[in-house]
Amino acid sequence: MTLRIAVQMDPLESINPAGDSTFMMIEEAQKRGHTVFVYGVSQLVYEAGDVRANARPAKVFPGQTPHATFEALVALDLRKDVDVILMRQDPPFHMGYITAAHLLELVQPDTLVVNDPAGVRSSPEKILPLMFPKLQPPTLITRDIAEVRAFRERHGDIVVKPLHGHGGAGVLKLDRNDGNLEAITDLFLKMDPAPFIAQAFLPAVSEGDKRILIVDGEPVGAINRKPPVGAIRSNLVVGGKAEATELSAREKEICATIGPELRKRGLLFVGIDVIGGMMTEINVTSPTGARALKNLSGIDAVALLWDVIEKKVR
Repeated sequence: MTLRIAVQMDPLESINPAGDSTFMMIEEAQKRGHTVFVYGVSQLVYEAGDVRANARPAKVFPGQTPHATFEALVALDLRKDVDVILMRQDPPFHMGYITAAHLLELVQPDTLVVNDPAGVRSSPEKILPLMFPKLQPPTLITRDIAEVRAFRERHGDIVVKPLHGHGGAGVLKLDRNDGNLEAITDLFLKMDPAPFIAQAFLPAVSEGDKRILIVDGEPVGAINRKPPVGAIRSNLVVGGKAEATELSAREKEICATIGPELRKRGLLFVGIDVIGGMMTEINVTSPTGARALKNLSGIDAVALLWDVIEKKVR
């Protein structure tokens, strides 16, 4: 069964194939004989009830330079001309992202969108975990400095970060007696109209932050991302080092608890972050980690994802 697949993403020619999960998805689709088109959010168009994208047919070449080639732009009716859309542009999760999700929702159910755009829109990555307070560290969302001060008094060292940030940007640790609390929270208030998030600091982060990949509600594997010595951010894009790991009993419990809700929302490919048995984020927009997982363990989360997608289309 040959599928026509449109990938909504950042420019394919600018990514790093060695570590990019979206490149893996295109590579696997190509191996299976599917036809792939790529386009950016700026090429997404609504007119008279139709949603279309000015997209480029693309082929990828792992390990080669250039790693992709393209044919001339074609206008795709995203309801009639394609079978599957992968919504894979990187965060930040802002109004542009939300608008794209609204537009892609219009092509359903004729076209399968992964992850489901309504599910993505209603599942910001630091807000969806609030449904499961027993699985996450003590958490505060506010714009009130007095609330943050009281939260720190209760929990000691804390971490503050933008509510809709990504890639570890803006993540700051404030010790119990750190005199920068007011200055930092004031900076957050001036930079962003949204509330920000504070969480109790988890010392176990020095041992790593696990990225667990979940396909259609089921965990398929994990990597442990260790931060540089003395740092608290373990994201691979800011210097974290990926290690092979296994799921603990607690992590399996977390996955079993959230899995039904992920399936309910049509979130087929998800990456959750767990530190010391506490879930800090549920990544649904453009989860990464598939390449490191395959390199370290041999587990191919992307192939498992395509098995699910093909079954759903059939």
